[in-house]
Amino acid sequence: MTDTLIKIDLSKSAYEHDNVHNRWHPDIPMVATVKPGDDFIIECFDWTGGQIKNDDDAADVRDVDLSQVHFLSGPVGVEGAEPGDLLVVDILDIGAFDDSLWGFNGFFSKKNGGGFLTEHFPEAQKSIWDFNGMFTKSRHVPGVEFAGLIHPGLIGCLPSKELLEEWNTRETALFDTDPERVPPLATLPYGDTAHMGRMSGDAAKEAGAEAARTVPPREHGGNCDIKDLSRGSKVYFPVYVDGGGLSVGDLHFSQGDGEITFCGAIEMAGWIHLRVNLIKGGMEKYAIKNPIFKPSPITPRYDDYLIFEGISVDEQGEQHYLDVHIAYRQACLNAIEYLKKFGYSGAQAYAILGTAPVQGHISGVVDIPNACATLWLPTDIFEFDVKPNADGPTEYLDGSVEVPLAPDV
Repeated sequence: MTDTLIKIDLSKSAYEHDNVHNRWHPDIPMVATVKPGDDFIIECFDWTGGQIKNDDDAADVRDVDLSQVHFLSGPVGVEGAEPGDLLVVDILDIGAFDDSLWGFNGFFSKKNGGGFLTEHFPEAQKSIWDFNGMFTKSRHVPGVEFAGLIHPGLIGCLPSKELLEEWNTRETALFDTDPERVPPLATLPYGDTAHMGRMSGDAAKEAGAEAARTVPPREHGGNCDIKDLSRGSKVYFPVYVDGGGLSVGDLHFSQGDGEITFCGAIEMAGWIHLRVNLIKGGMEKYAIKNPIFKPSPITPRYDDYLIFEGISVDEQGEQHYLDVHIAYRQACLNAIEYLKKFGYSGAQAYAILGTAPVQGHISGVVDIPNACATLWLPTDIFEFDVKPNADGPTEYLDGSVEVPLAPDV
C-alpha cells in the first residue's frame, strides 16, 4: 500500500497547513524526505486554495485574491539529491477526490489578472464542470462532453539563492518598463500573503518578501501547464538545492494547449501518485537548463479535427514580424467566431478552447513577415456536427444557457 506523504483538509484554509506553500524560496523547509526509488501520494488543494465555489455566480472569480496563488504541496526532499543532479519524477497516477468530483474554469477580469484574450473578454466569468469517471461536461457550456487528461499544472523543485535573485532581477526589469500596465507585465514578490510552509516568525517574513511568485514557468519547472503530463509521464528536473525540494499542485482535469483562459483548465483539488529517482550530475551530462518532459502514453483518442489558422496580423490589422503569440491569438479568435455560428456565446466558445483537449501548434516561423499558428479543435467532443457543409451551420443552441457573468459592483 502506497503511503500518502502529504494530506490536506479541504474544510480548512491552505494557510492552516504547514505542508503547503505558495512561494518559491530556497529556505522553505522540506515537509518529508524520501529515497530514490520511493513512490508516494501527495494531496493538493486547487490552485486558489478553495476560493472558487461550485455555484452559478462568478463573483468569486472576479474577486479572487491572486496574490495568494498557487498553493503547492511540499517541498519533498530526496536523499542524496545535490545541485547539478537531475530529479527524475514519474507520474504514476492522478485523480480527483471522491467527495469533490467537480472543477472550475474561469476568466479573470482584466483589472484582476486578465488573460490571453482579456481585451475581448474583460469581465470575470466561470463555468463548473462535473466529472463522471474519465469524462466531464458542464451545465454552463452545453453540447460538449470529453475525456479528461488529468495532469499537474505546476510541478518543480526549489530554486537556489542565486537563481531566485536572477528571477527577481530580470522580472523586475521587465515590470519597470511599464509599471502601470493592467494586467501587469510580471508578478513581483509580495510578502503580505506569502505562505512559507514551515517557516515562521521573522524568518518567514524576510523570506516571503523576496520569494518568487508561482505564476510563470521558469528554469526549475513550475507553472508549465503541459496538458500531456498525465499518468505514465516522466519529468527530468534540474536540482538547485540539497534535497531538490519537489512541490506540486494546480491539478487540472482537462486543458487545451496554452491554457488560454488563464484560469484556463478545469481546475480541481485531488491527489497525485509519484515516484522519484536521481541522475547524478545529470545537468552537465545532458546540458540541461530547463526540465525535459516525457509525455503520457495515455491520451484521449480524438483523430478528427477542425484546424484554425492564425497569422501575425493583429485585430486592428497591424502587421507584426513572425509574432507567434499574436498568430495563436488570431487562431483562437477565429475558432471562437466559428463556434458562435452554432449558437454559443463568445464566452462559451472561449471556455471550450480553454478546457477541451485542443492542440496548439507553431506551424511556421520562417515565412516573413507572418508566423503561422494553428488551433486543432476535436470535432468528436460535440453532440452535433460542427464541420462545414453546403447548407451552412445549423444553430444548435438557443442561447438560454450562458457562462455566468459576475454581477456589477
